[in-house]
Amino acid sequence: MYYIEKVDKLSWIEKIFKIIKIEENRIIVPIENCDDKEKIDKKQAIKLANKTHKLLEKVKSNKLVISKEIQKNSDYINALYSYGYDIVDGKWLFEAILNNILEYIVKEKKIQKEEMPIAVMVNNLTDYTLKNILSIAGEYKSLTIVTNHINKLQKVEEKIYEELGLRIIVSNNKKKSLSKTKIIINIDFPEELINKYNIFDEAIIINVCGNIKINRKRFNGIMINDYDVKFDNIDNISNYQKYFSKELYEAQFYKNIPFDSLKERIKKEHLEITGLYGLNGKIL
Repeated sequence: MYYIEKVDKLSWIEKIFKIIKIEENRIIVPIENCDDKEKIDKKQAIKLANKTHKLLEKVKSNKLVISKEIQKNSDYINALYSYGYDIVDGKWLFEAILNNILEYIVKEKKIQKEEMPIAVMVNNLTDYTLKNILSIAGEYKSLTIVTNHINKLQKVEEKIYEELGLRIIVSNNKKKSLSKTKIIINIDFPEELINKYNIFDEAIIINVCGNIKINRKRFNGIMINDYDVKFDNIDNISNYQKYFSKELYEAQFYKNIPFDSLKERIKKEHLEITGLYGLNGKIL
C-alpha cells in the first residue's frame, strides 16, 4: 500500500522534469498547488498518473491512499482509476460502521432508540449488510427493508424471524414504506430511484452509496453523504494530517475481514465518529 501526496515545495528540476519521488511507502507527486488550475492541466495530470503507474508497477502495489490536496486534482485521480487501482475512499468503511453512525445520530439528536423506526434501502444484499440489519433490528423500534428484490429478501425476513425471533418488514411500496420513517439508510439506491418514493419530510437519510439529493420542495430533513472519524494510534501514521482519517483507518483492513472481527477491532481501537457531512459541509 502506498500513500500519495504533493510535494511541499517544488525545486526547479522537479518543476521542469516533473520528477516523482518514492520515500518509503509514500509517493511524492510534483504538484505544488492543487487549487491553481494553471499549475497543472489535464494533459500534465494524465502524464503524472502514467509516471505514478510505472512506479507502482515496479513495487507491485495496487492499494492507494490519496492525500486531501491531491484529491482536489480530479484529472490525476481519474487517470489513476483508469489503471484499476484500489483507491481507498472510505465507502466500504461507511457501511461497516453504520451502527456507530446511528449511535452518533441518536446522541446528537437526543433520540430514543426504542421509539425510532428505521428503514434500509438495499437491492444487493451483502453479508455485511445482512449482519448490520440483524444488529440494527435488535436495537430499534422497527426495521423495514425497502428493495426491488421482494421475493429474495422475504426469504431473509422469514429466516431472521425463525432463527432470531426478530421481526422485520420487507416492502417496495413507494407511497407508504418510507412515508413515516425518521431514519433511512440508503445502501445502493441511485438518486433517480430514491426520488420516486414518498419520503418523510423530516427524515434523516444516510447515503452510503454517495452524494444524493432529494428533489422535493417539502423535504426539510438531513442528507448525510459523508463522515469522518478518529481512532487510537493515528499519530503513528506518517503525515496523517495530510489525509482524511476515515481513509487512513479503512486502509488498514482487508475488505474480506469477517464482520465480527472487524467490529471487535473497531471497539478495541476506540473508533469514534467526529462529524457527519452533507452536500454543503458538516451537518451533525
